Amino acid sequence: MKYYLITLLAVLVLFVSPQKANAQFLKKLKNHVEKKVSNEAEDRTTRKADNAVDKVFDKTEGMIDKAFGKKKKKKERSSGNQSNGDGIYNDNNKGDSGASEENSAKPKGPKVVWNKFDFVPGDQVIFEDGPAADEENGEFPSRWDLLKGGAEIAEVDGQNVIMFTGTGSYIVPYLKGSDKDYLPDVFTVELDVYIPKSHSTNNRLWIYLGDQKNYNRSDASHRGLVVMPHSLEFGDSEKDYPGTENIGWTVEREGSWKHISIAYTKGKFKAYFNDARLINIPHLDVNPTGITIHTSNTGIFIKNFRLAKGGVKYYDRVLSDGKIIVNGIRFDVNKATLKPESMGPINKIYKLMVKNPDLKFSVEGHTDSDGDAASNLKLSKARGKTVMDKLISMGISPDRLKYNGFGESKPIDNNSTPEGKANNRRVEFVKF
Repeated sequence: MKYYLITLLAVLVLFVSPQKANAQFLKKLKNHVEKKVSNEAEDRTTRKADNAVDKVFDKTEGMIDKAFGKKKKKKERSSGNQSNGDGIYNDNNKGDSGASEENSAKPKGPKVVWNKFDFVPGDQVIFEDGPAADEENGEFPSRWDLLKGGAEIAEVDGQNVIMFTGTGSYIVPYLKGSDKDYLPDVFTVELDVYIPKSHSTNNRLWIYLGDQKNYNRSDASHRGLVVMPHSLEFGDSEKDYPGTENIGWTVEREGSWKHISIAYTKGKFKAYFNDARLINIPHLDVNPTGITIHTSNTGIFIKNFRLAKGGVKYYDRVLSDGKIIVNGIRFDVNKATLKPESMGPINKIYKLMVKNPDLKFSVEGHTDSDGDAASNLKLSKARGKTVMDKLISMGISPDRLKYNGFGESKPIDNNSTPEGKANNRRVEFVKF
């Protein structure tokens, strides 16, 4: 009988503190009790008691396993990969894009990955069209020329855009000297494209590398980048935006704006869709000579078109000028909020500072002359601080950076043309 008391005592201890029990100890205790009991008279009462003890031990072991199992699983779940806090995820990138693979451990919600977005706009604007706020609604855009089809100024969400009004529309920049090759050996093209939801596969836009109206004597005139709802195509190269590989033409619930960028560097051709590089051709077999924009359907809009000449590498600029002038860092209108495409040049500055730990920069904002001078001064300072804070969040030591802003007081170009204003809207990194 005393052995049953020992057993009951052990069970009581387990119920009081099951997580401190040891499974091996339980088994040894059970075997010991069973051995002792077997030496006694094996009457019916004893056999029933044995069965009761077995059931108690089995039930108790199950409770312990369950308790330890839950704790282990909880610990395993908490050890998953986490974001580093700044929206940039490492490794697991898809192709050239820099966009991460989907995984259950990442935070929910939209994710923009900029660490492999290497587009840097040219530093000298050749042609720019917003269109301007003073363009008259319903008129043909004054800074463009028409080859065929139709295009008019329209207002979308309070901002002027170019709306294509005919099927098979072609427009070209209205430039002096457009009857010749006006594209330099290093240039960039940027624009925002709105493609509406449609059952038609004709909802696409072409950016041809030649002026089909004024200088249609080059193989490049009919070689173009094709912009589609979720992908880009150039010749035999076609690639979907990461995560949209299985999305059809009509899946998108509504139309949306896409930021398209092109970088050409002495034969090397790259094209970007939002924050992802989709096309990368090392040796283009034609010489770009101009630009033609073509749409095959109505309801497509464009805005914020910019053609710029490439410049000197950032490090060489610091050595020769003591500063780096960047007009590729973009902000929301009248705000200090960075646009995603700004991360190309910011990443370049970051890498330059990491490679050269003695470099220290004053981050200085500048605006064009539109608006009130006092407001422009305040805005320029806020924009300088935003860029400085971004670099610090990426890992640059705060003692290597400071910020300032000068509004419209230090123009580097005239403020009478869109191109001049675009050059004046800039961020300078001044060595100190």
